[in-house]
Amino acid sequence: MLLAVTKKHFILFITFLSIFTSQAYAANKIEGIRVWPAPESTRVVFDLSAKPEYKYFTLTKPQRLVIDFANSKSSVSLNGLLKDDKRIKVIRTSGTKKDGSTRLVLELAADYQLSLFPLAPAGSYGDRLVLDIYDKDTEATVVKREPVVSQRDIVIAIVAGHGGEDPGSIGARGTYEKRVTLSIAKKLERLINNRAGLKAVMIRTGDYYVNHNRKIELARKNKADLLISIHADAFTSTKPHGASVLVQSTRRANSEFTRWIANRQKESELLGGAGETIKKTTDKNLAFTLADMKKEHTMGSSYTFAEHVIQQLKKVTKMHKSKPEGLSLAVLKSSDIPSVLIETGFISNPQEERNLTTSTHQQKLARAIYTAVDSYFSNNPPDGSLYASTRLHQHKIRRGESLSTIAQRYKVSVTSLKSKNNLKSNVIKVGQILTIPRAE
Repeated sequence: MLLAVTKKHFILFITFLSIFTSQAYAANKIEGIRVWPAPESTRVVFDLSAKPEYKYFTLTKPQRLVIDFANSKSSVSLNGLLKDDKRIKVIRTSGTKKDGSTRLVLELAADYQLSLFPLAPAGSYGDRLVLDIYDKDTEATVVKREPVVSQRDIVIAIVAGHGGEDPGSIGARGTYEKRVTLSIAKKLERLINNRAGLKAVMIRTGDYYVNHNRKIELARKNKADLLISIHADAFTSTKPHGASVLVQSTRRANSEFTRWIANRQKESELLGGAGETIKKTTDKNLAFTLADMKKEHTMGSSYTFAEHVIQQLKKVTKMHKSKPEGLSLAVLKSSDIPSVLIETGFISNPQEERNLTTSTHQQKLARAIYTAVDSYFSNNPPDGSLYASTRLHQHKIRRGESLSTIAQRYKVSVTSLKSKNNLKSNVIKVGQILTIPRAE
C-alpha cells in the first residue's frame, strides 16, 4: 500500500515538474517583429513580453544571421514582413537543441555590418531586441550641385525628427510626431529647392530611424551650411502651447569642444575649414584658438538664424518661447554646421494637434522656416555662393568717385545703378549712400 502511494505521488510530481518546466521555458514571448528599411540600413525590432535572453551567430554561403531566444516562444507570423526590404531575403524559424528556446534565422542578401542590442520598456513599447543591419560600403550620397551662374548652392540639411520604431510624441487623437515632422520637412524641402541658390538635403526621407551621429555625418558629407531639425513638443498637461526654437547650450558645446580638442588628430573634420591646420599643428595654443573661434562662430550663427526663425514663426503660430533656448541636444552638437531644432507646436495640446495634422498649417510653418532661411543667408551669404554674388550692397561715396567707377567696381551698369537709387542725373555727393543692384 505504501509503495502504491509512493508511485502515485511520484507520477504527480513528474507531471507537475513537466508543466512547471514547460512554463519556465516559455517565460518570454516574441509578440511582434517589425522591419524598418532605410536607404543605408535596415532595423528589425523584436517586441518581447520580458527582457530578452539571447545569443546569436552568423553563417556564410549563404549569408545568415541566427538568433536564439532562450526560454521563449513565438506565435508571430513571419509572412509579409519583408515586402519593402532589400537586405533580408527570408526570416524563418529553425530547430534548436535547447528545449524551450526559439531560433530565428535571417537569410541575408550580402555580408553586412550587424548590431544587436536590447532596449528596456519606454513609452508605449515593452522590452525589445533591436537588430541594425548596415551596408558595409555605406557612404553618404554626396549631393552633386550644378553651378548656378558659376556660384554654388547653399545646402540646408533637413532632419525630420524621430522615425521608424521611434514615433516621438503621440497626441490624444493618435497623431504621431514622426509623421508630422516628415510632412513639414518635405514641404520645406520643396520650397528650398524652388529657390535658386538653395539646395535641400533630406536626412530622413521615409519612415525609418537615423541615429543622431549619423544625422550629422550625412549633413557634413553633403557639405551642409545649415542643419534644421524639425520636431513637435509634448507635455504631461494639455495646457502648454506654441512653437519654440532651440540651439546648443553653452555647457554642452564646451563639453563637446573639450572632446574635439583632445581627439583633434582623429576628428579634425569636425572643425570645419580650419580642420587640417588644427590637426597638423604642433602648437596646442594655436589649435585651441582656431577651434574655439570656429565653435564660437557656429554657435553665434545658430543663434542668429534661430532669431530669424522666431521672427517668421510668430507670424503664423503662437510662440511658446520668444527667444532661442539653449539645451543639451545631440543633434545640435556639430562645431562646424550652424544647427537649430524647431519645435513646431505642442502635439499634446488638442488645438495644436489638430493644426499640426492639417496640410494648410504645415505649409505655413514650412514657408515661415523657408523665409527665415532666405532672410538669414541674404544677410549672411557664404563665400562663393550664388547668394553672395547677388547680395544687395550699400556703398558710401568717397572723394574722387563717380557713378561709372562705382558701376565698374560692382560689375553693374550706370543705368541700373541710377534706377536702383532713383537718380535723375550722374551727380553724386561725398558721403551719399548708394544701394548696389544685383550683378547683371
